[in-house]
Amino acid sequence: MRFDGRANDEMRPVVITPGYLDYPEGSALIEVGRTRVICAATIEERVPTWLRDQGQGWVTAQYGMLPRATHERTPRETRGPRDRTQEIRRLIGRSLRAAVDLHLLGERTVTIDCDVIQADGGTRTASVTGGYVALAIALRTLIQGGLLAPSVLATSVAAISVGIVQDELLLDMNYQEDSQAQVDLNVVMNGSRGYVEVQGTAEQGSFTRDMMDELLGLAEKGIEQLLKLQRDACGR
Repeated sequence: MRFDGRANDEMRPVVITPGYLDYPEGSALIEVGRTRVICAATIEERVPTWLRDQGQGWVTAQYGMLPRATHERTPRETRGPRDRTQEIRRLIGRSLRAAVDLHLLGERTVTIDCDVIQADGGTRTASVTGGYVALAIALRTLIQGGLLAPSVLATSVAAISVGIVQDELLLDMNYQEDSQAQVDLNVVMNGSRGYVEVQGTAEQGSFTRDMMDELLGLAEKGIEQLLKLQRDACGR
């Protein structure tokens, strides 16, 4: 049994609350065990300068963590985002762009703000999963208003972590497990079970192709559950 009593292939309890905030075009609170992330989608009728007059839109993401989201206070990033924060922002943005037909979006920018209010591992993967719900809710308003085609949402996207701890393959690692992991993978997949991104590293030694295949299979099992939760949260 794991530190929190789960089986190796068992996820933490996941709850997605759509429409968590009143003001954004789309929002969701995602809770993965003790990790909690608020995701908010903002739609603007403009694109970055380098995309002007090209007939397509853009999806980007911001990510941040409250100072007391962790056991000890982390100073606010007042002098710009740290390298880790930038890397996570880019991952979330790449992942969510894979869900949208940018040409059908038109010259609009959707920004997904992901704010971690409590962290216990898997904050980036929770941000992708919750961020998609916020994105889908925001775009649905334009779809219902006849401003966008339904196919602008090309697919759903969800993410989860898997790893090896004490030679055991684990699904959805919490912080205690992640901090001891021999291998750590973050896996992003779409609704067609295609891979959007796989981030992986051996923290200690190396791992084999067979291990990689087992980890990806474990991740797919978890993502299947997340995709269903997303459908329920989006009301479809």
